[in-house]
Amino acid sequence: MLALLFVGAAILFSEVLDPRNSWHRTGLFAVAVVLTLRYLWWRGTGTLAPFGLTWDCLFSWSFFLLEAAAGLSSLSAFVILSRTGSRSEEADRNLAWWDLHPPKVAILIATYNEERDVLERTIVGARASHHPNCEVLVLDDGRRDWLRDYCEAQRIRYLRRPDNKGSKAGNINHALEILAADPQPPDFVAVLDADFVPHADFVSRALALFHDPDVGLVQTPQHFFNPDPIQHNLGLSRSYPDEQRFFFDHLQPSRDAWGIAFCCGTSSIVRWQAIQAVGGFPTESVTEDFMLTLVLQEADYRTVYLNEALTEGLAPEGLKEYVTQRARWCLGLMQIARSHVGPLARNRLRLRDRWSVADSVLFWLTSFSFRIATMTFPLLYWFFNIIVVDASVPDIIFYFTPYYFWVLFALNFISSGLIVPIVNDVSQLLGAIPITRAAVTGLIRPKGHPFSVTAKGGDRTKVVIQWRMMMPFLAMLVLTILGLVIGIVFERFAFSDAGDGKLIILFWTVYNLLILSVTLTVCIELPRVEQHLADHPERCVILVDGRLKRVWLTDLTEGTARIRGGRLKLGEAIELRIRDLGDMKAFVLEATNDGGVLSLELAAHQYEALLRRLYTQGSVPSVTSTRLSAVLGAAVARLGLR
Repeated sequence: MLALLFVGAAILFSEVLDPRNSWHRTGLFAVAVVLTLRYLWWRGTGTLAPFGLTWDCLFSWSFFLLEAAAGLSSLSAFVILSRTGSRSEEADRNLAWWDLHPPKVAILIATYNEERDVLERTIVGARASHHPNCEVLVLDDGRRDWLRDYCEAQRIRYLRRPDNKGSKAGNINHALEILAADPQPPDFVAVLDADFVPHADFVSRALALFHDPDVGLVQTPQHFFNPDPIQHNLGLSRSYPDEQRFFFDHLQPSRDAWGIAFCCGTSSIVRWQAIQAVGGFPTESVTEDFMLTLVLQEADYRTVYLNEALTEGLAPEGLKEYVTQRARWCLGLMQIARSHVGPLARNRLRLRDRWSVADSVLFWLTSFSFRIATMTFPLLYWFFNIIVVDASVPDIIFYFTPYYFWVLFALNFISSGLIVPIVNDVSQLLGAIPITRAAVTGLIRPKGHPFSVTAKGGDRTKVVIQWRMMMPFLAMLVLTILGLVIGIVFERFAFSDAGDGKLIILFWTVYNLLILSVTLTVCIELPRVEQHLADHPERCVILVDGRLKRVWLTDLTEGTARIRGGRLKLGEAIELRIRDLGDMKAFVLEATNDGGVLSLELAAHQYEALLRRLYTQGSVPSVTSTRLSAVLGAAVARLGLR
């Protein structure tokens, strides 16, 4: 009855509450806090094995402590999410606050081993900035002569250093030293990763928030023009957002409302005076961006967040890169926790800054380790008759169900449905083992870890099975099925002394089988082709057999175009005229009933114009909200059930 009451309340509140209203959010998450504490109190007092030298006691209490730690992380997140804000109106009011003399902005593009096609669009985008006083610098830690020559042809500044000390932070600091020696150093420094393309108004919009002299850094969100591995391998590219959308679109605005937004590296701008005051980017952590926010705060400079889509880049395209990136973030947070700006260290940080770091450490340390526990602890029952949650079905319905559904409702209400249980569980499970390892080793031994670069680009045209990543999950799946078979078939529903607890374990096990099956599916990486989801059909003109014909341009990438409205022959040479690009030659790669796919022959100036059109104009192509019906349909199709 209580569970139905909360489900009904969720349906009612979804119609009358405003997710942007902080009072409404506070009410939602206050209920979530109460239900979480109620559930954890019941777990701690009514479901655990009695103290004693028994395996039941050891595993029952260890699982509860992991769950309670993850619950504490959730409580912290609920408090943060109870507020939100937007600085877009502030940016509108303060555009060009500098009056007659636009400040000088140095746009730093840090690069290591990226391919030319990745760097070209970033450089072209940086050069297309609307701000009238920008200088673009490419910081090459790969010491590549072809990149030096390309920068010279593009009339932009190229810097290289003799070593790679300090990794990305050291690369940027080397550039800052050179800029400091210039006759006129910049007033602000924008930082871009090599694969992130700024929109033309990125600099001008972010600069607007520096009207307040206390602001030391402005961070903007990261959007992506390609799906991440989970989206892509499950076929959810058009129906489910990338895994980072919740953080950038919802958690960071909430952190900003509390005054604890932090730098995420790329897509940020820092005040020159502020970065000089703290001696450049810190090198004590592999997540130098978060640490920069803390050292700036010690010097009385604030970090603020402008939640506008002003850049877009490459999400990790492979699972190995995806997991490596997140393990690096986790390691960096642990290094910060052990540094001079850690939450327990003697420093000038505010209490809320210490909370900010502690919240992040809790998330990385507990969420992923608890995910491993939820997958493995049910096996203890099937093989060894060890019950880790001794509860009846009515108690589960009374305590767990209201807590679970209300938290799920609250998070989805404020985020337009970004928390889809199975997909969210899979995204955590995929990186749980290396992330947990990074969390523990980072806390115990924070120094001496190499910087792992997230590889971008490369050939992604083949099916790749990530066997090494798949093996732990395959082993879990086999053991779960084996335990289930032994328990049900040979023991006639397992052990007779488990009471109602065995029903809970049975449901838990079946759910785990579903999660593990989807996880294994994600480990089979599908081929990728370049897509631009924001393209809209437009009219263009083709010349075929000496005749001009108006057709529809329905898709455009860096080297191909798809048209509809004309009969074409495979291999046929035609001429094509596209808005902003002019006339060009093209060849028919694929003929369809009403058009075809064309391979474009672009002059250098046309290619640059195409890059500007695809990446520096209009809205970002990433999906920002969930379409649940499409998610279910795509998942069923991907799993081969229809």
